[in-house]
Amino acid sequence: MSAWKGKTRGGVLGYKIFVWTLKNLGLRFAYFLLSFVVVYFVAASGNAFTSIFRFYHQVLKYSRFKSFVSIYRNYYIFGQILLDKIAMLAGFQQKFTFDFEGEEHLRKMTDGGLLISAHIGNWEIAGQLLNRLEKRINIILFDAEHQRVKGYLSDVMSTRNVNFIVIRDDFSHLLEIRQALADKEIVAMHGDRFLEGNKTLVLDFMGKPAAFPIGPVNIAAKFRVPVSFVFAVKETSSHYHFYATPLQQVAFTTNLKQREVNFRGVLEVYTAKFEEILRKYPLQWFNYYDFWKLPEAMPFVPQPKP
Repeated sequence: MSAWKGKTRGGVLGYKIFVWTLKNLGLRFAYFLLSFVVVYFVAASGNAFTSIFRFYHQVLKYSRFKSFVSIYRNYYIFGQILLDKIAMLAGFQQKFTFDFEGEEHLRKMTDGGLLISAHIGNWEIAGQLLNRLEKRINIILFDAEHQRVKGYLSDVMSTRNVNFIVIRDDFSHLLEIRQALADKEIVAMHGDRFLEGNKTLVLDFMGKPAAFPIGPVNIAAKFRVPVSFVFAVKETSSHYHFYATPLQQVAFTTNLKQREVNFRGVLEVYTAKFEEILRKYPLQWFNYYDFWKLPEAMPFVPQPKP
């Protein structure tokens, strides 16, 4: 996972074009154009193509032909989800329907809490659920260039119940997170990627060792807030399914060995649910680098089974 650089392709101009198309030509027309645009991105994706091909062919054991077809479908669904995301933020929520599985767990976050998701499906629709709960959601962005996108989306958003917190090198984002949790709000972030130098733990994932960041669970422990693992996946062109797990409490301790035990236990719950969702919706994992490449000097040590 160390190959991820914290950046995702795309910029403000692309978002502006999407918003104009949605407002003037409609979502279905945007989907139609997307089917042609995807061909270019598949052909020009380079290393990203290689990484996602390995996932389908080597991890899921698809045939070469099925793997190639799956890559096109993956890119196409990714494009649809980007369009859906902008449509929902821009006020077109009525175009979509949702199933909310586990909503009762989030209703217990009366004093705020942490949502941890992954780069699968369209996790930003959690904001739609939290509108129902009358809770403000603070979405943490890891991509530095998305600060520009953040500013534009803030202008077109129909709701102010969504706030973006951008990860910064000076760690000032921690103050924003602290304030959001102090105000009993919800903080949402991904738990399946990390930047070079971040602390990680290695766990078994899809039958192979993979490194996962401890940062998200450390936040839950440090600020003593409950955490739920959430995933939102696209089931039809206009329907999404939202999953939320029962709340987890991450015990805080100054004992480093016990802290690792605590973090590992919670991360194992996270990775188990993540793998369950991924096997059910394999076309919606938008991971375009070598996910199973472990950081240097970090061998996999199998953990004893309870």
